[in-house]
Amino acid sequence: MTPFDALSTPLARRLRDGLDRICTVMRADQWGVAEESGLNPTQAHVLTFVAGRGATGMRVRSIADHLGVAQPTATDSIGALVRKGLLTKVADPEDARAVAIRVTPAGHDVVRGLGLAITSAERALETLSMKEQSTLLGLVIKTIRALQQAGAIPPQRLCVSCRYFRAYVHDDEDIPHHCALVDAPFGGRHLRLDCPEHEQAEPEALDAAWKVFDRGADDLPMST
Repeated sequence: MTPFDALSTPLARRLRDGLDRICTVMRADQWGVAEESGLNPTQAHVLTFVAGRGATGMRVRSIADHLGVAQPTATDSIGALVRKGLLTKVADPEDARAVAIRVTPAGHDVVRGLGLAITSAERALETLSMKEQSTLLGLVIKTIRALQQAGAIPPQRLCVSCRYFRAYVHDDEDIPHHCALVDAPFGGRHLRLDCPEHEQAEPEALDAAWKVFDRGADDLPMST
């Protein structure tokens, strides 16, 4: 132990403080991008989230749970987006008595515009090398996993939690993973945080996949 170990605040706390500062910039970015489309950040988040869930739509409760907001907040944002013609309410295909929320063609146009916006946070991340960005993505995924296990966020459609994901099965440092859905290898830089083709792995298979992914390539005997 060095004198600095006794003087320094815990490393995790300093990381949290640093991420808080980055989040401040990201929130400002979100306001700017959303306002250009005549929305607020929550409305933009709801619209983008529903657009990524396919043509069947989603119930209000599911939207609120997945976005981590109160149901009244989700309801208000959905109502505003319906009035703007960006969302519509339809009968839930699984229960005709329930209502599902679906994106309209105009809503898809707005989502495409939101996706094209380049923010200051994204520009800052682009200053990192591709290897650094890939490493950071892996650390973000592991942090999301820990938050899921703690019940702080709902399950996410991560590659690593998908039944089609195979970690470190290829003897290629650049593309070591495999997606059984498309039957193709891919690299850490390709890992998705929200894959529309995601199918949740069974608990036992999921735990095994996470253990392999967490250990990484260094400890693994590679196979082809």
